[in-house]
Amino acid sequence: MKIPTKKETSVEVVPTEKSMQPFFERTLASVREDIADNPYIQETFKVLPVGGYRSAIGSLWNAVVDDLRNKIMHRSLVLFNKAAGVGRDVKSYEDFQNFVNDDQLIEGAYKIGVIGWEASKILRHAKEIRHIFNGHPKSSEPSILRVLAMFDDCVKYVLIEPYPAQIVDIDDYVNTMDSAQFDRNTIAVANALTELPEIYKDELINRLFTVYVHPNTSSVLRSNVEFVIPVLWSVLPKEVKIKIVRRVDQEITKSNSGQTANAFAFVNIVGANAYLSATAKNYTLVPLVKKLKESLDDWDKESECVQALLPYAANIPVDLINEYVSCLTHTYVGFTGGSPQYSRSDFYSNRAAELIPKMFEVFDDTAALAFIETVKNGELLRKRIHSPSKLNRLRSLGNMVLSRVSASFSGRAFLENLVDENKIEDFINSLPALQKQS
Repeated sequence: MKIPTKKETSVEVVPTEKSMQPFFERTLASVREDIADNPYIQETFKVLPVGGYRSAIGSLWNAVVDDLRNKIMHRSLVLFNKAAGVGRDVKSYEDFQNFVNDDQLIEGAYKIGVIGWEASKILRHAKEIRHIFNGHPKSSEPSILRVLAMFDDCVKYVLIEPYPAQIVDIDDYVNTMDSAQFDRNTIAVANALTELPEIYKDELINRLFTVYVHPNTSSVLRSNVEFVIPVLWSVLPKEVKIKIVRRVDQEITKSNSGQTANAFAFVNIVGANAYLSATAKNYTLVPLVKKLKESLDDWDKESECVQALLPYAANIPVDLINEYVSCLTHTYVGFTGGSPQYSRSDFYSNRAAELIPKMFEVFDDTAALAFIETVKNGELLRKRIHSPSKLNRLRSLGNMVLSRVSASFSGRAFLENLVDENKIEDFINSLPALQKQS
């Protein structure tokens, strides 16, 4: 039996117009139904069977440009004009024809979310294919495979894609927020804001911060901002969030206490205290901790301070942690006494006592060491925990701290003695002796 040589077995397959025609038809037939009768697409169908590849490339590209223009007009001409950098406002389809080149069209469509990043890159390549083979008659004849690849890209990234969602005009949206007619519906807000391109989410959150901080903002608008910003915040990139929160520092330097308070309130609403600078944290936390320390056993003030400190519990500056933990511990433990008004001897702020455990639940090893320092060296606290009821309250805090520390925490034995009722004597003996009253 004769074994065929490599030369005899290799067959060069060259695509022919006839063999490739079904592929062209299948690609073009997959375009959206609403543009199937587009004149440019119909023209493409006509010239392909006779090998008019240059004309086919030009016709299909015209269909892509036409579809992009219509999608941009549907999505938002206002945002396109801001993004594309055409040099003048586009107000009609004819303005696209007269003033917008293909590169500006693709870039603007990408920036306002009509097409994605990948599509913008592929379409620029497709535009060059059209420029070479349809715009220069002296170029070489385009191969069937090159034409089919260009067709496939245009259909995949544009002509098969549905119209994008319409997006709001930021100016109109903010104006609507300043009225009683604003729709306070979470789904409606999410639909309106999550569709915004990134640059307009950035613009809108900055606008809302400015509006919220301004002292002359109406109560209606400020309330609606409070409703909207958590939804918008959830779809912002981290770098935008940091940039917004750092605007608090700018407000601090203006020395307007009302605007500064509003800036902090904005950050609290979106839960972004972690992004505050050290300066901003100290600006608000140092006076609060000082007030809490000075308000020991004044239940109303204790409650007020603890409630104000709660949003910052996971982000207390290191240089403030010892005093912060000491104040929380003393407030939670309270004091023992008697009163003709109350049939109790165990006194503490009920509201503060509800919140403080939540603050202990975010302790780390540094905060745990501050807690141990407070227990060991707090003269007033050590006097108060001679009462069994107060020792039990301290023990409950100790259990929370023990559950948070790392496996190698250096003060673990001290905490274990505190929480174990069978080791009360060991715990008491581990404390420094109280100074005798003179």
